Amino acid sequence: MKRYLLTFILCIVLTIGVIYKLDDLVTFLAKYFNNTPQVVLDSKNQFAKEDSYEFVQKTDSFIPYNYQELLNIFYTVLDAGYDTFTFYCPTEYQDCIKDVERISNPNNIDILTTIGNFVSPYNNFTTMSIQYDTAGEITLNINHLYSKEDINAISSKIDAIWKEIVKEDMENEDIIYAFHDYIIHHTRYDENYEKEMKEGKTPTHASSKANGPLFEGYAICSGYTDVMAIVLDKLGYKNFKVASNTHVWNAVLVNDEWKHIDLTWDDPVGSENHSNNNLEHKFYLIDTDSLEAFDIKDHTFDKSIYLELK
Repeated sequence: MKRYLLTFILCIVLTIGVIYKLDDLVTFLAKYFNNTPQVVLDSKNQFAKEDSYEFVQKTDSFIPYNYQELLNIFYTVLDAGYDTFTFYCPTEYQDCIKDVERISNPNNIDILTTIGNFVSPYNNFTTMSIQYDTAGEITLNINHLYSKEDINAISSKIDAIWKEIVKEDMENEDIIYAFHDYIIHHTRYDENYEKEMKEGKTPTHASSKANGPLFEGYAICSGYTDVMAIVLDKLGYKNFKVASNTHVWNAVLVNDEWKHIDLTWDDPVGSENHSNNNLEHKFYLIDTDSLEAFDIKDHTFDKSIYLELK
């Protein structure tokens, strides 16, 4: 009798345990019968902007079912500042691997670099390896453009400049203006950079990154643009970088309107004396119509990508 009573009590305990853990059991069975493994998410870093744009949007779903959702995953991963990330193609998305190959094809590097234009410069990449298999497992390994040492040095420098040029009564637009002028006054366009690159030489200055204008006084368009993007992020403005085939500059949302800022063209090299450090405001917070009125080839950009600037 005691044995039957003990068995009865044990059955009740097990039943209660099964009911209590029903959610866990359902989750386990779903994972077991679902061919798509669970994606593991790490914490985002402090430079994640988590903004969405017309071209790419932030996503919480890392199982893509079409090409746009695939682009959104790449964007969200870059924006988060991850060094490595693995996700999976579902069987329903039959062209998933083909689209991953399209994105990772070295001949289509513009796809990845364009996505990188929408994230913080600190989270942008210099190289990205994409590994995948026929089972649909996709792994991204990202080498970031800026090292931790770079970021600490740049952030400290911008903080020091901030203390020097920003006054208590300044509005945010005044601060953008002040940084625009400061960067140009302390930077010259690096005319030797492209030549050195073509000759296979290591450039004399780090002009393509924010390090160049901030610490060496030399920049090319990407260096000017990264500094301004970092400042705009610090001020909390929604912004991205705009790239044509030959140039890159900033776009920023100010008072609900998208405007262009091009420090490179506001810091023109003098035609007679190349040592001149000129300063202009022709390309400071202007709309697209005003930009296109200058009819400059460098500013011909793809409006199917940068839809906000139509």
